[in-house]
Amino acid sequence: MSRRNNRPKPDYLIARSQNRYTDYNVREGAELLPFLIEKVTNGSRQKAKYLLTNRCVLIGKNITTQYNFKLEPGMVVQISKQKNHHEFKHPQLQILYEDAYLIVIKKKEGLLAVATETQKERTAQHILTDYVRRSNPRGRVFVVHRLDRATSGIMMFAKDEKTQYTLRDNWHQIVYDRRYVAVVEGEMEQNQGVVRSYLSDHGMHVVSSPEDDGTGKLAVTHFRTIRRGNGCSLVELQLETGRKNQIRVHMKDLGHLIVGDRRYGAMSDPLGRMCLHAFKLCFWHPVTRERMEFEEEYPARFKGLTVDNRQQ
Repeated sequence: MSRRNNRPKPDYLIARSQNRYTDYNVREGAELLPFLIEKVTNGSRQKAKYLLTNRCVLIGKNITTQYNFKLEPGMVVQISKQKNHHEFKHPQLQILYEDAYLIVIKKKEGLLAVATETQKERTAQHILTDYVRRSNPRGRVFVVHRLDRATSGIMMFAKDEKTQYTLRDNWHQIVYDRRYVAVVEGEMEQNQGVVRSYLSDHGMHVVSSPEDDGTGKLAVTHFRTIRRGNGCSLVELQLETGRKNQIRVHMKDLGHLIVGDRRYGAMSDPLGRMCLHAFKLCFWHPVTRERMEFEEEYPARFKGLTVDNRQQ
């Protein structure tokens, strides 16, 4: 004979068996990962990360995998009961956030962001288009900005043309912080500074000039030296403008090529890749006007290059 459990449920839990989700009310401000560990997974960090990685967490009906998403009182965190319903796995990109209007991803180095004349498939845009068509056969993703093939990190796509135009036409008002981290050859002379020049696109190479000859576009990059060592430097870079190859050219202007950047003349390539990673993207949501912030730690392999193993 079974006994009915009459113990009251916690006040933060609102669960309805007929729904596809279990809902958790947010009573006080917190980051998403600690909230999941405390309220959902009984203290298991591994299980909480599993839920995020497998896209089982929704906030405001939007899927999110962002560990440090800021929760505010009154929000509802939903956990999908269909664990694989939203699952997306690909070796070259990870979806960090998705809603009805945009997708934020992290791409690996070596993956083209968008199609070119010679490469139509095996791009982030093509992979994401296939993904959205699982639920909408006519779905598409639209280009908003780009990362070089050799650059890894965070970028976003729009899911409709209106959102694409809003982002493109108001980019500098919507996006308020874009940062990269790079390992460069040699030890930086300055702790911080700004590079300003006019860039002209000459096909394979972008050419930099300190003066405007009428053909170039103004490019501004702020830099901060994080660490020096082992014959190279770890540098954080913040874009004021977003020109093609801007960071790569400006580091060359400073006399410190990005490690692995063979196109612009780098002599070293210890990781078999260009050491440039987009680690931060912050913007105002083009439709909801919410503050959206995505940030990762510096890649561990980048940090390791500035450590002199002889001193360990």
